[in-house]
Amino acid sequence: MAQRTHLTGARVVLPDGVVDNGRVTVEGTRITAAGHAAGPAAGHAAGHAAGPAAGHAGGPAAGHATGPAASGGERVLDLAGGWIVPGFVDLHVHGGGGASFSAGTSEEALTVIGTHRRHGTTTMLASTVTGDLDDLARQAATLSELVEQGELAGIHFEGPFISPHRCGAHQPSLLRAPDPADVRKLVDAARGTARMMTLAPELPGGLESVRLLAESGVLAAVGHTDSTYEATLEAVEAGATVATHLFNAMPSLLHRAPGPVAALLEDERITVELINDGTHLHPAVLGLAFHRAGADRVAFITDAMGAAGMSDGRYPLGPMEVEVKDGVARISDGPTAGSIAGSTLTLDRAFRRAVTIDGLGVEATVRALSATPARVLGIADRVGSLEPGKDADLVVLDDDFRLRRVMRRGTWVVHPELS
Repeated sequence: MAQRTHLTGARVVLPDGVVDNGRVTVEGTRITAAGHAAGPAAGHAAGHAAGPAAGHAGGPAAGHATGPAASGGERVLDLAGGWIVPGFVDLHVHGGGGASFSAGTSEEALTVIGTHRRHGTTTMLASTVTGDLDDLARQAATLSELVEQGELAGIHFEGPFISPHRCGAHQPSLLRAPDPADVRKLVDAARGTARMMTLAPELPGGLESVRLLAESGVLAAVGHTDSTYEATLEAVEAGATVATHLFNAMPSLLHRAPGPVAALLEDERITVELINDGTHLHPAVLGLAFHRAGADRVAFITDAMGAAGMSDGRYPLGPMEVEVKDGVARISDGPTAGSIAGSTLTLDRAFRRAVTIDGLGVEATVRALSATPARVLGIADRVGSLEPGKDADLVVLDDDFRLRRVMRRGTWVVHPELS
């Protein structure tokens, strides 16, 4: 019989609100209960919730579980003073830990996955970078195996079907118009694991490719685009449902030329990605987008490259080389030198920034980091919220919203008590 673990005493963020002195029960790989503390586990939690740990980050939640292991395969962990939130879901991540999904090897991919899991991302897509079509197909074949093994939620192709005028950190010489046959080639190479593709719908074949993706069950994302307001609306009507890192790599919002930003923000069918690292978006712009779209239409992403979780230095990003200085990644040479090249962000930092700097509520932030991206991927029945029957994916934060523990499918990935 699987051990039953009761996480008690923390503030638990549930789909319908925050429960103070709550409890989450995990058995095996699943959550079996989540809500108000009740029964024997509650009695133990109640004795500690009001103590010193409730008021500051230095208490038990910061590093030690005080509850004793109960007999009969049950254990109680007292997390008084902390928060328990769902594991984070990242729709857009290229690398981390010095590795990249674009390297096309399982070893590097697992390094990326492990790096972001240690920062609370328990579910993620593997994002590629513009490259030769045959090379991208080979990458997809390797990554698809990790999807089939349950390590990844799917593959996101970012490029090569993007605008040369908004290429950002993508190699200009490798860009091409989204010919539906080429789009189909990449989707087929992923063997049913392609979940999203970013393209510029104004390019020749753009709208046809959006329709193809929608019909194939692949999310069509508008991004790295020079599209107009009107052309963007056409893409939405054709089936586009995601805005790739809104504001970045697209025309600015102007009062007489609203461009893609306005079209994507105003349409209820679109989920907008936002990179909340303080570099890609000014806090006022992030707030404008968040409050216009609402937490149910915002997905916080990292768009992280290999330097996430690492120090400054030089790192590869697909065929490009990136220099990271003061945590900001930029292309180091070539025609796009100086362009921001993804981020070094992890989602635990995005969470803390949203609450402590941007002034967003905890519940709204949780939706943008977990529930909304899970819904977009069509896996909200398994992940994205703390509910009985779902995967035991959760993050424990201290009172200052710093990550302290991570559990994925019932196994501790980060657990100071055991490290």
